Amino acid sequence: MRRSCFLSAARGLAALVALLALGCASGPAAGRAARSDPDLMLIEVYKDLGARHLRDALSRADALVAAYPNFQLGHLIRGDLLLMQTHEVDRLGAVDGAAPEALASLRQEAVARIRALHERPDPALVPRAVLQLRADQKRVLLVDARRSRLYVYQNQHGQLRFERDFYISQGKLGVNKAREGDQRTPLGVYYITGRLPGRRLPDLYGVGALPISYPNEWDTLHGRDGSGIWLHGTPARNYSRPPLSSDGCVVLTNPDLRIIYATIEIDKTPIVIAREARFSTAAQVDEDRRQAQGLVERWRAALQDRDFARLAALYSPRFHAERDEALNDWLARQSLALERLRNPAITLRELSLFRYPDDEELIVASFTQEARVGRRRLLSRRRQYWAHEGGGWKIVSETSLPR
Repeated sequence: MRRSCFLSAARGLAALVALLALGCASGPAAGRAARSDPDLMLIEVYKDLGARHLRDALSRADALVAAYPNFQLGHLIRGDLLLMQTHEVDRLGAVDGAAPEALASLRQEAVARIRALHERPDPALVPRAVLQLRADQKRVLLVDARRSRLYVYQNQHGQLRFERDFYISQGKLGVNKAREGDQRTPLGVYYITGRLPGRRLPDLYGVGALPISYPNEWDTLHGRDGSGIWLHGTPARNYSRPPLSSDGCVVLTNPDLRIIYATIEIDKTPIVIAREARFSTAAQVDEDRRQAQGLVERWRAALQDRDFARLAALYSPRFHAERDEALNDWLARQSLALERLRNPAITLRELSLFRYPDDEELIVASFTQEARVGRRRLLSRRRQYWAHEGGGWKIVSETSLPR
């Protein structure tokens, strides 16, 4: 009799999660060890619930909260399963007296975690935004705001390979940061600029923080301001935070941040933050890479030939230089530096190429330019933003970078 009541009481909630649970046992997530991953432990609970295996679901929920005692979502699911023994449960978080906002946040986290596992990128595909990494850039981080997920890709001899992914929280008001204090997470291509150990920070930041290079040159050009955008952990009392809960930072669980913290390289590891990550075949990205390489090579060749009419034609009428110089003044300054070396040979190395997230008509290229005559050489780091306009690609911004 009690089993029958238990089954009946759970049908409403089981119906809500069954669609999310279906199909999650297959695909890239299936081969990972569920016991070491709270997301996969949670999905096993949901799978049992969707299949009406309620005793198994409760047993798995017990194991989840034992392994992660400060995982609030795990406790909520376990509470629902216990409540099912005597009451009808037709929603996630059926406990009486709980704060509505807290319950809503936990429901959002549950949906984000399950959906992201179900929608994990096909490992045969690669991020469309990452066209080329430098040889010394071992990894790239990709934030997908819609899925509340951070993906890590390894650079294996110029080819990207999916390594792992993590649940993340973002700004309370979403993405597309424009102003200090707007509680939004920026969109763009950035770099990890430092490590801040947790012992030097308030508990809010957990085990540590990784500042990023917001605002970048493109942000500054468009008047976006603000500072202090970090990847960081969670307070000791919380395992994780709801999807929309930070003041603009990207927040990971403390165990996940430790993994990221140990593998990033300061001023080398790029982080691409997108509203929604897009993926393509390696062949398509190779084609896009060759096109972008061709743009930068045209620029190099015109500079090498000191053909400033041809060089000027590669720049947009809306070009902006780092010192707000007019295009002619910018080109004259570049010409003067080369004239001092008397027709040097120009080579470009350490090239990285990205399609700008949420704007595939914009490419950002960063490289080291070497101008050499005999033993003399002039080295400089540059970053160019190429926009597709008027049927072709033009440079709309160019900046000298510190070496």
